Amino acid sequence: MTSSYSFKAEIWLYPGEAGWHFLTLPPDVADDVRAQNAGRSKAFGSVQVSAEIAGHTWQTSLFPDTKTGTYLLPVKKAIRAKARISEGDAVEVRLSVQGA
Repeated sequence: MTSSYSFKAEIWLYPGEAGWHFLTLPPDVADDVRAQNAGRSKAFGSVQVSAEIAGHTWQTSLFPDTKTGTYLLPVKKAIRAKARISEGDAVEVRLSVQGA
């Protein structure tokens, strides 16, 4: 079974040298993902997903954010380039949790 979600979020840059870009899941989506994946998360509490922005899809993992109690979705450079998005842009996201 796969759980799917759609939401809008702003892309942000993690402070540091690595240059990782993330989207923060809305609390209601994060709560549902957490409930659907109780006991099934991978390393560090990660959850495998398929994500889509502007018609561009990739496989990745959500990572729990203990500061906000939600999950973070990393957005690869290749996806940001293809979708022509950058830090500060609000984007529509489709997310499918694998194996939920």
